[in-house]
Amino acid sequence: MSSKVKDKIATIVLYIISALVILLLISLIGYIIYNGRQSLNLKFLFGEPKIGEAGGGIGRQLYNSIHLLLVTLIITVPLGVGAGIYLAEYAKEGKVLNIIRLSIETMASLPSIVVGLFGLLVFVNMTKWGYSLIAGALAITIINLPGMTRVCENAIKAASFGVKEASLGLGATRWQTIKNVVLPSAMPQILTGIILAAGRIFGEAAALLYTAGMSAPTLNFTNISLTSKASAYSLLRPAETLSVYIWKLNSEGMVPDAAKIANGASAVLIIAVLIFNVSARIIGKKLYESHTGSK
Repeated sequence: MSSKVKDKIATIVLYIISALVILLLISLIGYIIYNGRQSLNLKFLFGEPKIGEAGGGIGRQLYNSIHLLLVTLIITVPLGVGAGIYLAEYAKEGKVLNIIRLSIETMASLPSIVVGLFGLLVFVNMTKWGYSLIAGALAITIINLPGMTRVCENAIKAASFGVKEASLGLGATRWQTIKNVVLPSAMPQILTGIILAAGRIFGEAAALLYTAGMSAPTLNFTNISLTSKASAYSLLRPAETLSVYIWKLNSEGMVPDAAKIANGASAVLIIAVLIFNVSARIIGKKLYESHTGSK
């Protein structure tokens, strides 16, 4: 068999594998949205949950999921990008770097339920915060930080080739080069890490059961305090997310139409992830073009 024939066979196999992956994704998304199609309306999206009664909505849980997403990304992204910059540009080979990499790999392999129990002991009990949104955000940060750090490190290393030497040769300082040249060039890959982190935030349930809690208090948007539990913006109030609510519906069945609500919530969760991913890609592309001058 000639090398050209082998190359064609390998190419066809890879195309088939890629098509199967896409088909699997489309089938999964289509199945979830189809099952929850009857609940995709404004009453369901913004309605109040009803205990023991049919026809409840997911307004509180949807808001809690978005709120938790924003708070977690505010914590995770600076830490992940900063750690990636250090490992890619400043860290030197040696025992310290080996310890850092070992710590990152160990954190990446931790089961989410273990992180949840750690969050219960530290962020819930030791800090006296109780079940709260900030406790859930910190627990999810522990889960997402290793992946975010590795993605940023690899992105910065890949973007550094060529452009870094050119910038330094023109007289820019090291930090000016990183801030104005390397980071904009690495933006698409860094954005991929942010999207992966956001998907984990939306879908995580185990860690949030022990940190953010399984209750969704009434949302009061007139109180703008970040510490008062009566405020919708508070970081110290319990915040049941959509993924936790879906788990609770399927495990406890506390309402007559629990399966219908769970299917609808799952469809909303999938759609929210898709909207976030597409929006992040568009924004990231615009930022990349504005910094690099490419279109």
